[in-house]
Amino acid sequence: MQISTAYGQQPEGSKAVTRSKYVEIRPDKPDTPEKAKWPEFKTCRYTTDAIVSDGIDKGELRKVCTQADCPIHHPKKQSSKADASFKAEQDKSRREQALANATGIRVLQTIVAAVPVRLMKRDFIFIAEQMLPLLDDKRQEMVARSRGIKSKEGESAPKLLSAFVRKADESALGRLIVEAVILLSARTQSDGGKVLRAAAQAYKVDTDAIAFKVKQEFTAKEKARSQKRIEPKPTAKALKKTA
Repeated sequence: MQISTAYGQQPEGSKAVTRSKYVEIRPDKPDTPEKAKWPEFKTCRYTTDAIVSDGIDKGELRKVCTQADCPIHHPKKQSSKADASFKAEQDKSRREQALANATGIRVLQTIVAAVPVRLMKRDFIFIAEQMLPLLDDKRQEMVARSRGIKSKEGESAPKLLSAFVRKADESALGRLIVEAVILLSARTQSDGGKVLRAAAQAYKVDTDAIAFKVKQEFTAKEKARSQKRIEPKPTAKALKKTA
């Protein structure tokens, strides 16, 4: 079911149910005995899931009742005082949510506007400190090892990386951030190699040459292991002659 948070008439062809035709069931618990009596804190047999397709919080899921004769959410006898109180609380809740959303967006826009044209060390440190905790322990250990950071007793990779970030220069921080972005994106995307290929293209890295070199190294190691296995062991007689 699609719903709109607006009270007005929907455009022709819209499937969204307007705000005046449903009661939204609040997920939180009432904090006063009086609120516990309000219909919005109660469920009924008509309660169903709905998605906001128009208005505030578009895309979010809600539980609603749209049954016009529901005895819980649309009782036939309601006092005008209760109606007014219920509507006032809903209006207040919507206003507070709208203010919170607008404030959050404005703060984000102001932060973005304050970012300098050329990022400074403080910016790199901020980005690195926010991104590294998003990596799992295995990937954080991999990032630490690639920088020669060895785990000490009682010190985890995240703790050691945090100390490294504070002391590193801008170039080291930039490389760490790019690595963290690639590792994090690879973990969250279905095609883990896609972001690696994109990064290689952006930084003009010849992946074919690297793949060929790695293959040569593997072949050499396998050949060395194979020769070691078939090399005959010296007999006791041969050892005696040598002696």
